[in-house]
Amino acid sequence: MSSIPLSSEPISQTRTDRSRFGSTGIGQFPASTTASHLPMERDAAARTKLLHRLSAVDVALSRALHDHNFFPRGLFLLLELSADFRLFFPSALSIYLSPALSALLQPFIVPLILGLLLDLALIGLIKVIFRRPRPLYNKDMSVAVSVDHYSFPSGHSSRVCFVAALFFLTSKSIKHDIFADHRMLLGVWMWAVTTSVSRVLLGRHFVLDVFAGSCLGVLEGLIAFHYLSLY
Repeated sequence: MSSIPLSSEPISQTRTDRSRFGSTGIGQFPASTTASHLPMERDAAARTKLLHRLSAVDVALSRALHDHNFFPRGLFLLLELSADFRLFFPSALSIYLSPALSALLQPFIVPLILGLLLDLALIGLIKVIFRRPRPLYNKDMSVAVSVDHYSFPSGHSSRVCFVAALFFLTSKSIKHDIFADHRMLLGVWMWAVTTSVSRVLLGRHFVLDVFAGSCLGVLEGLIAFHYLSLY
């Protein structure tokens, strides 16, 4: 009696499959498929290497700026306090609740309050995503208690640049001498830039943290001016 083959596939087809997948036949990918992943792996490795180099330069530059700072530390601590959300937001809210000031500054104060909340949410979300630790030489955080231990991006930098950008965009809509004065506008931007730079000099953040936070703040100013204004 002739034996019955265990497989219903033709012998030629079985040999073709084995030659395609290797001697074991199972669990191996074709050589062409494996080779197609090599360029992607090389690109990923190149991007990782570039990020490591960029991070190393960022850390070295930030440490050098911090170590060679000759400005009084107390000044930077005052700037830090002036841009703290727990001081800034209640102040803005109190102006909004004041009938006389609220009517005068409505084009500025309404998007300011909503923009500050937007900034708080975005900064918190991005920090949770990246989870970059703060510099190891960071000191005196008890002066302005940190709500987190993450560094990227800088919340102070985004906040002050948001305020400066919104101040500039709404200055023509508010009929008040203080908003029309170019010296006041220059002073607000100087406060924003100085506060942002102080984050590196204090050791709170790295340079890239401040740069990213500043760019985000300007973008938030544009969003608040165009989409969050009730005026």
